[in-house]
Amino acid sequence: MKKLFLLALFLISGLSFGQIKVLPTTPLERLGRVGTNEVYVQKEGTQYTFFYKDIENTDESSTKNFSFKNVDNDYENLYKIIIDGFNASPMYDIKLELPNDFVWLHYTKTSARPVVQFMTTNKLTSSTGISQMLSVEDIKKLFEKN
Repeated sequence: MKKLFLLALFLISGLSFGQIKVLPTTPLERLGRVGTNEVYVQKEGTQYTFFYKDIENTDESSTKNFSFKNVDNDYENLYKIIIDGFNASPMYDIKLELPNDFVWLHYTKTSARPVVQFMTTNKLTSSTGISQMLSVEDIKKLFEKN
């Protein structure tokens, strides 16, 4: 009887582990950042996600993000668009449409130094967010350029 009970116990425990399936994952790679998690970039496969603290909302959990896949070298193209915006005369905002978001690159000058802010609107939820002001040096740090 003991052997029959142990055999039944092993079969039942073996079936319960049969429900667990290991799925393949793509590693997350943290790229450049500005400040202590004020603005940073994360890469998962070909997907790039920009995270930033929303300056309009002072809660600790007020992190917003926007993301896109790196199709046709879009990550490098975004860097070039941002840097070119610093050199534009006169400075003007640039509006970008991403798969799930609208992103405005809002350029201004503070203390005779140009800065940019990310201003985003999510297409599905209509939630908005504004990043801190970023200088050319901050953008280079964010995109890991020297």
